[in-house]
Amino acid sequence: MESLLLYLHGFNSSPQSMKARLMAQYCQANRPDIRLEIPQLPSYPSQAAHAIDTLVTDLKSAYRIGLVGSSLGGYLATWLSQRHHLPAVLVNPAVKPFELLTDYLGEQVNPYTQEKYALSPPHMDELKVLEIPELNQPDLLWLLQQEGDEVLDYRQAVEKYAACRQTVEPNGDHSFIGFNRYPADIVRFLGL
Repeated sequence: MESLLLYLHGFNSSPQSMKARLMAQYCQANRPDIRLEIPQLPSYPSQAAHAIDTLVTDLKSAYRIGLVGSSLGGYLATWLSQRHHLPAVLVNPAVKPFELLTDYLGEQVNPYTQEKYALSPPHMDELKVLEIPELNQPDLLWLLQQEGDEVLDYRQAVEKYAACRQTVEPNGDHSFIGFNRYPADIVRFLGL
């Protein structure tokens, strides 16, 4: 069975983000056999969830699928992993984005795509629906967390993913400094 790596970017991000590009460069140079999907996720949670759920549903019979999710993408990857029984690596994941993003209600502009859109309270409800309060397959998940994350409280992720494999580094930031050290281990953990 062929391998597919699905990378899910974070809030107001894109396939051009640093970590997405590093994963793509690694696969191109070392594992060109892996099909890499880095979709531009819709800005609205229910649309993003529908898009990635459809992609996995359509491809899981033909591919061995592994997930990488960063920030809000980590939240989505957790949902997708537990829903479809897929391994996932979560990089500085958002744990309660429906609380965090209330500070971002109103007009938004994605700095990568220049898309303009508006977030409203119903979008926070859409995020809440995707929450996995109890991980039923923690062995499928690997948390990559830096304590210096200036956007998210790293302790939330350490607690949420306590039963999972964890690599928690001091310092760092939300972008995950030194991510280029991990693609080979990520691919190995995902079984691709």
